Amino acid sequence: MIRLKKGTFGAVSLGLAAAVMLTAPMEADARRKGSFGSRGARTYDAPAATNVAPRQTAPVQRSMTEKPPAGAAATQAGAGAAGAAATAKRGGMAKGLLGGLLAGGLIGALLGGGLGALGGAGAVMALLQIVLIGGLLFFLFRMFRRRSAAAPAPAMAGGPHGATGSAFSGFQPQPAAAPAPTPMGGFAAASAPQQLGEDIAINDADRRDFERLLMEVQDAFSSEDFARLRERTTPEVMSYFAEELSQNATAGRRNSVAGTRLLDAEVAEAWNEGPVDYATIAMRYESIDVMLDRSTGDVVEGDPSRPTDVTELWTFKREPQGQWRLSAIQEA
Repeated sequence: MIRLKKGTFGAVSLGLAAAVMLTAPMEADARRKGSFGSRGARTYDAPAATNVAPRQTAPVQRSMTEKPPAGAAATQAGAGAAGAAATAKRGGMAKGLLGGLLAGGLIGALLGGGLGALGGAGAVMALLQIVLIGGLLFFLFRMFRRRSAAAPAPAMAGGPHGATGSAFSGFQPQPAAAPAPTPMGGFAAASAPQQLGEDIAINDADRRDFERLLMEVQDAFSSEDFARLRERTTPEVMSYFAEELSQNATAGRRNSVAGTRLLDAEVAEAWNEGPVDYATIAMRYESIDVMLDRSTGDVVEGDPSRPTDVTELWTFKREPQGQWRLSAIQEA
């Protein structure tokens, strides 16, 4: 057994700590964390996975959109189960009643409990009674079957809004004939779960708007330009940006974002809710994102010499006769 001399243990511990600090990756990104905003009726649903963001993205965490009642799905499922049980009960009662009549009639006839029980005439009457009872049973059986068929089918839980893994039918964005070279990757359509709202097509003009908004929002946030942010975001997202900028200012810091470049993008979901359009886009982009000391300009977080690669889901909203505006951001 090797024994360490006095003082050696402390030296070894310091050496190990230094090695861990040198080998551990340092945080080189000062960007915001979490997710916020609104995706309309889909705010609390997870967006569809894409090639750009293949992992399941969590629903929006901070939102002013009211959550749907927690027991709505359970209530619907309970109603469906109760309807199925009632239908099964009707079927069981019908079968039991018909079986009882059949058994009782036949036994009564064979034991002579009918119109006649002795002699040849009694036998003929017994057979006639069996035929009459059989006709009555057939009539009752047909009546019960018609009633069961006319009963409404029970409501099934997990309809279009609750289904997962299915694709939008006919969800095909309009392809650009000859797209101009841009830093974006292929803006392809991905499979998305069927949810509230009808799917819409995303054309090349929409794609250019999404890329432009990515650049302009990042630049306006870095410049702390409230007017430009207000023009390009919904009031809810603007309130979150204003809160973050205020917190940075209170802490004596400023978030600088430069060199934003879109590397790849893909449509996750695109739909409308009445006259309002929504589009959730998986975006992978790079930028130099650092936190600066507000008074000295020194870097306090991030690496000003190395751009960071990040993937986020940005949801855009378009009012009637309006332009696309940023309405939610989610970490992918």
